[in-house]
Amino acid sequence: MFKPLDPILKSELRLAVMSLLIGVKEADFKYLKSSTSATSGNLSVQLQKLSEAKYIEIVKSFKGNYPHTVCKITKTGIDAFEKHVEALQSYINPK
Repeated sequence: MFKPLDPILKSELRLAVMSLLIGVKEADFKYLKSSTSATSGNLSVQLQKLSEAKYIEIVKSFKGNYPHTVCKITKTGIDAFEKHVEALQSYINPK
């Protein structure tokens, strides 16, 4: 009856990041940080976990003398997010 939830997406911050990335092509670290109100350290850790799960791709570069980190959702991440949403709906509207 209830579908299993994705353990990677059970984290509120990781789910928030995925929710933001699902609607845009890419987002930089500064945007994700301000949108989620996360600390830099916590956001970095959670982005790394999403990257290790192959849910996002992290591209690091420099803008002038400053580091610039951009995150992009992957096909694997889109599929995982959609399955997670479907699983959540099974809890909201059990059949």
